[in-house]
Amino acid sequence: MIITHNEKVSSNFDGTIIDIETIGEFSKYENNDSRQYCKLTPTIIGYINKDELRILCAKGTDALKELQDIAVSVIPSLEKPLFAFQAMFERGVFHHSCGMQIPFDGELNKETFEPKGDACVELNIPNYGDPFNHDGRQCNLAWTRGDYENAIKHNRNCLLTERDILLKRRFREPDELKLL
Repeated sequence: MIITHNEKVSSNFDGTIIDIETIGEFSKYENNDSRQYCKLTPTIIGYINKDELRILCAKGTDALKELQDIAVSVIPSLEKPLFAFQAMFERGVFHHSCGMQIPFDGELNKETFEPKGDACVELNIPNYGDPFNHDGRQCNLAWTRGDYENAIKHNRNCLLTERDILLKRRFREPDELKLL
């Protein structure tokens, strides 16, 4: 089963921002090698555009394959350009878990591995009800415990925060990722 959260929003940008939450662990490869993401599986896929915020959350491990199938059907239809806070992460996870090659057009972090919380402080962006204060690991643990409500709240915060980052400082070229 997939839990869906939809909100109408009004944002002044073209395209779509994608943010995912995952379970699993990073593999030991170079930073630009997609294989570092080969053991990660999406548990939540969220996206926001100028009109809508949508979050799709797998309810337990039995729903992970269903979420991957939805990603394969939905992501290609999202309005371009595509943005992510750390596009290497989303690209690598989608490549290994869903067999997708997603061409992100912009990266929202100022530099590779900039903490999202630092960007929020710098740009004076509020916490949009994130129970984990930008800590994705806590979100992953909550999802694993079945706390889908707080995991969804975290992803919602990520999407609204990333929208604000895009509007306040724009984006940069995505970091290179070798899809291996």
